[in-house]
Amino acid sequence: MALSLTASALLASGVAYAAAPAGLTSAQNSAASNSSDIPSAVEDFAYPDADRILREKNLVLKRGDGNITLAECGSAPDLLTFIGRDREDFCFRVTGKSGYLSLEVPAVTGVKSKDQAALIDMTVDGETTSYTVPKNSWKGVGETIDPANREHVLVKIVTSR
Repeated sequence: MALSLTASALLASGVAYAAAPAGLTSAQNSAASNSSDIPSAVEDFAYPDADRILREKNLVLKRGDGNITLAECGSAPDLLTFIGRDREDFCFRVTGKSGYLSLEVPAVTGVKSKDQAALIDMTVDGETTSYTVPKNSWKGVGETIDPANREHVLVKIVTSR
């Protein structure tokens, strides 16, 4: 690449010079570096493939820290399992010492934990109820233990080892 007189002078004086990639004019290079098409490097913690999971499994998975991920039930012995009314059970693999996932799943009636304790938040009629599920246990939640038998919505899972 041929250097301009200005670039040669900068290099001779010890100042670094960044040339535009071959085939781009300086105006094109400037426009490319200022493009709004460049993806952001800021993590939003949105659950990957959430739209596909909603279509296939009818689960609204919103945001998390990546330590609670959807898994096929029965694919490993240490999954966090959720039992539902009028729906297939669904399971999560938990990695790390702690995890967080916000979601929206109606008609969850029970939780089975393995190597992790879980704090489960569910809502009904605008109120949130939290359930503590110790390690290696099963716990009825939501409408299973509600005297009025109202349908609860699972909205948050927090795990710890």
